[in-house]
Amino acid sequence: MKGEYSKMKKGNISLPFRRKREGKTHYKKRLKILLSNKFRLVVRKSLNSTKASIVQYNASGDKVMYTVDSRVLGKLGWKGNTGNLPSAYLTGMIIGKKSIKEGVKEAILDTGLNNSTKGSRIYAVLAGAIDAGMKIPLSEEVLPSRERISGEHISKYAKSISGDKQLYEARFHDYIKKGLNPEDIVKHFNEIKGKINE
Repeated sequence: MKGEYSKMKKGNISLPFRRKREGKTHYKKRLKILLSNKFRLVVRKSLNSTKASIVQYNASGDKVMYTVDSRVLGKLGWKGNTGNLPSAYLTGMIIGKKSIKEGVKEAILDTGLNNSTKGSRIYAVLAGAIDAGMKIPLSEEVLPSRERISGEHISKYAKSISGDKQLYEARFHDYIKKGLNPEDIVKHFNEIKGKINE
């Protein structure tokens, strides 16, 4: 043990940065993003929400300009789930509108340690920010389809199980509780999108 300690002391063993060890930062990926010298659209997700932030690099620590959490959609009347594709897109629209108002018209997407999955919530946020008018480099093929962004897949699924009342109520308990017929989610999505665009 003493020998191993002395090896470490002499510098024969190098440990990665703490945030890399803890699985919080991918330094090679981060360096590429920072070299762009642009604001970052940072997207993070949990089971029930999606967060989008505009972040500016600072040598003494990144500066978070502002953050939008999908749960804020409730203030606009959103009755759907806040951890799905439609809510992620709407969150992207909100932060995109806010960014342009604050003078931030360009950014680069920062997905952090999230896997890059085609059509995921992360790319739904990106689609929303771009539709709001932001310029963010992307490959079009990663974006979710317009049908999925609007929740058409949710509506179709709701219709397909509508004959099984028990399953229907179990799957869409929160929608029903808030007074939203899940089969009408596309219409509801467009109503909220309209409010954001006002």
